[in-house]
Amino acid sequence: MLYTGQINEFIRLAEINAANCELLKEKIREGLSIVWCLEDLTIKIDGNEVLFQKDTIFFLTEYHKIEIIEVEKIRLVHFNRAFYCISDHDNEVGCKGILFFGASQLPKITIPEHESDKFEILWKMFSIEMESKDDLQNDMLQMMLKRLLILCTRIYKEQTQLTNFDRKQLDIVREYNYLVEIHFKTKHKVSDYAEMLNKSPKTLSNVFKKYGEKSPLQIIQDRIVLESRRLLRYSDKTIKEITYEVGYEDIQTFSRFFKKIEGISPSDFKKTI
Repeated sequence: MLYTGQINEFIRLAEINAANCELLKEKIREGLSIVWCLEDLTIKIDGNEVLFQKDTIFFLTEYHKIEIIEVEKIRLVHFNRAFYCISDHDNEVGCKGILFFGASQLPKITIPEHESDKFEILWKMFSIEMESKDDLQNDMLQMMLKRLLILCTRIYKEQTQLTNFDRKQLDIVREYNYLVEIHFKTKHKVSDYAEMLNKSPKTLSNVFKKYGEKSPLQIIQDRIVLESRRLLRYSDKTIKEITYEVGYEDIQTFSRFFKKIEGISPSDFKKTI
């Protein structure tokens, strides 16, 4: 089921199984995705094999690369930024919220048994509204999506104990992760992001330490390495081209950096693929 608006905004609901599992790979190339596992699911995300158990929901951005290994049945909610990511939603349940950019690791939740009815009812209401064809459909679908994100955010905060953290500090973490995602190819220093956030590098380090996250520098470095791995694995680009694409001026500097983090040179990594 697909809804498309007047400015090319869209939201899609789909039930995916082994017969049509390629839809999942195709649909996440643009926008944000909420993946609800009705049965166990095994996929590769950015080259790493991951098993998601039944009743797990995880959250993907267009920056993830996935490969289907084994799928029985999942539900997918997929939407682009034009549909939902407006200024009114620039908070913890928006497109820059904690479900998509709140941590350096892939966010996921397990649906508690006592909450399962809420999710089932919401999916049914969502599906019914997708069939409506009137002037209020866009607003209703946005409301449904927001309700789903709120339910997931509440559970995520409980299951990761984020309810114990200061809201302003959580906002710093998610905004930092978002900015790194946007600028990691051109900005490799913590001070660059500290300036954009009007915070000192020390303040950022203290916040991330309290939050139990990787250090701000580690997040930048890991994102550069992740992109490098993706390009080495999935593209035909040379190491020289990849060097320039991730913001390095010469191959030697890039190779030293990659080997320091990964323990293997880019050329040797490519041979293992």
